[in-house]
Amino acid sequence: MRAVAAALILCGSTVVSAAAPELIASAGCRDGAPNGAYELRMPDGRLRILGAFAKGRRTGTFLFWAATGDRIAVIPYEDDAKVGTVALWYPPAIPLTEPRRKLEAAHAAGVRHGVTRSWHANGRQRTEYLYERGKLVTARAWSEQGAPLPEPEARRVAERDLAQDTDYFASLERTIADNGPRCD
Repeated sequence: MRAVAAALILCGSTVVSAAAPELIASAGCRDGAPNGAYELRMPDGRLRILGAFAKGRRTGTFLFWAATGDRIAVIPYEDDAKVGTVALWYPPAIPLTEPRRKLEAAHAAGVRHGVTRSWHANGRQRTEYLYERGKLVTARAWSEQGAPLPEPEARRVAERDLAQDTDYFASLERTIADNGPRCD
């Protein structure tokens, strides 16, 4: 019975997920693999995810919105790996207004490489890390009031942040995987 509930209904290039019927995916296929523009929408037409595939792999920039319509993430990909600056936002206090920055994290070949910065919900800088090929080099962190934290504490914050960010990115990517495109 579970397999039936998770089945996908193919409608041309539109995929309606029986597991999440509130989301509707549109995508192109080529030679049995996702290729070209990809959109995941709510039944009322609001975008949840916009991106593209090349030969079955995520490519270019994927934009993510919450069910409320607020932008929550931008993730650039090249050959299915994060490349460039990943950005996250806090949900805005007033829906559909400009959200506050939460995170900007430079990536290369799917791992953090370069500067990662985050902000508290009040807009003050929270952290600044430097990564080289996925390894933390330096860590600085501040309290919500702006007081600097000792480096050992900043490194512990960096470890927690990386684990939480990794889980969050995986949840966004699972949404793509669970909602097409299917080209069988």
